[in-house]
Amino acid sequence: MIVILKILQVLLALSILILIHELGHFCFAKLFKIRVEKFYLFFDVKFALFKFKPKNSDTEYGIGWLPLGGYCKIAGMIDESMDTEALKSEPKPWEFRSKPAWQRLLVMAGGVLFNFIFAILVYIGLMAGWGESYISNEGNSIYVNELAYDMGFRNGDRILKIDDTEPERFEMLQADMIRKTADKATVLRDGDTLDIYIDHSKIGDMLNSAGMFSLAMPFVIDTVPATSVNSGSGLHGGDRIIAIDGMEVDYVQDSKKILQEKAGTGITAEIVRGADTLAMPLQVDTSGLLGVYTRIPGIKTKEYSLLSAIPAGIKHTFSTIGGYVQDLKLVFTPSTEAYKSVGSFIAIGQIFPEAWDWYRFLNILALLSIMLGVMNLLPIPALDGGHIVFTIYEMITGKKPSDRFLAGAQVVGMILLIAIMILAFGNDIGRLLK
Repeated sequence: MIVILKILQVLLALSILILIHELGHFCFAKLFKIRVEKFYLFFDVKFALFKFKPKNSDTEYGIGWLPLGGYCKIAGMIDESMDTEALKSEPKPWEFRSKPAWQRLLVMAGGVLFNFIFAILVYIGLMAGWGESYISNEGNSIYVNELAYDMGFRNGDRILKIDDTEPERFEMLQADMIRKTADKATVLRDGDTLDIYIDHSKIGDMLNSAGMFSLAMPFVIDTVPATSVNSGSGLHGGDRIIAIDGMEVDYVQDSKKILQEKAGTGITAEIVRGADTLAMPLQVDTSGLLGVYTRIPGIKTKEYSLLSAIPAGIKHTFSTIGGYVQDLKLVFTPSTEAYKSVGSFIAIGQIFPEAWDWYRFLNILALLSIMLGVMNLLPIPALDGGHIVFTIYEMITGKKPSDRFLAGAQVVGMILLIAIMILAFGNDIGRLLK
């Protein structure tokens, strides 16, 4: 059931984003009176699942069977359909190729522009409706995985600076180090400040190692539900567990293995309550849990009115665009081996929640819209970015590339895209096998 829900979320998200992107091309084409021959969600290779053509319309609308994208077939333009028959005749007034370069540029950029505008609108809605919550880095400590430990970080470290920047959001620590290809991190450890120098050859490993820095959570009780096995144990909100059966527990993460081994049995917990230290018998349920809620430190929430959400949504969108551009820069830098982190629809599916959550779905949708927009700006001939580059070249030099050149470039671009897709699927399959 979880897998089906994730698949449905991926299909819904991709359908929305493809329609938004192709609608951008469609609207600008119609604005400049360019004929749009087809408007399709997904690809209709050999046949379509559904299609119709309204009366007195030049456009056929439909849904293809291959969910790898969609397209807006514009008359007189060489695109992924590779239909060059119409180009053998003289340009017609309603064709793309007969329009001035600045109009063709806007048609090509329309998809990306609509993706970014859509992301802005979603973020504005999220901030106005839910506000913005995040875990502050100030005062919080890290709990490290094996890679972070090998790099010199330790449980309980507080990251004060990445190079010369003081990070604000705890959840962005790993991404900030990667994107900035940071040289060092300044940490506070046992009251002393020290620098940890970052080996740039580890960037690829950092990209492929989820959760280098978890939030080191002191085992402080928030509430004990009435249904808990320890509802009548005497645990109070604010109690901190520091040891279980004589084994030291600095953080919640330290307790997990111990409690798993004690599943279904009783334990003795050492608890700090105010100025006192108590020994208290507790019960571990069969899942290896105490059945309590713990306090999460350092959560900050910003509330927005609809008016104040507008600049905040715009700012967040452009910040996310900048971050993703930095990610792509790493992917195209072979020495970082960041290309190993490239994923396909399988990787996309894994980021969606296991239960329906509107807030998380919309957040992911806005992020994917930005990713789709940025990816389409890459100067690869089969993508919008390739067409934009050729059009800008024409505007600067006054020389328009020949149709034969554009057709050849489109073939090269399609080969590159297929190679990227093979890499992405190969990476995902390799991760699943591991």
